[in-house]
Amino acid sequence: MATNLQIDDKLIQTAVQLGGHRTKKEAVTQALITYNQHLQQLKVLNIFGTIEYENDYNYKNQRSKK
Repeated sequence: MATNLQIDDKLIQTAVQLGGHRTKKEAVTQALITYNQHLQQLKVLNIFGTIEYENDYNYKNQRSKK
């Protein structure tokens, strides 16, 4: 999908140089990948403490049952 964006030239050039990217597109793609991973990690962190489980649950029992 072609997209035209107005991105600050200094910001994109810094990202290209720091990331060792050959093109602006590579820098933007990597930035989006990193941003998406960060948001997914936040979603996982938000569910900590919300999942209920039985205190006497023994996961090792399921391993031995085949």
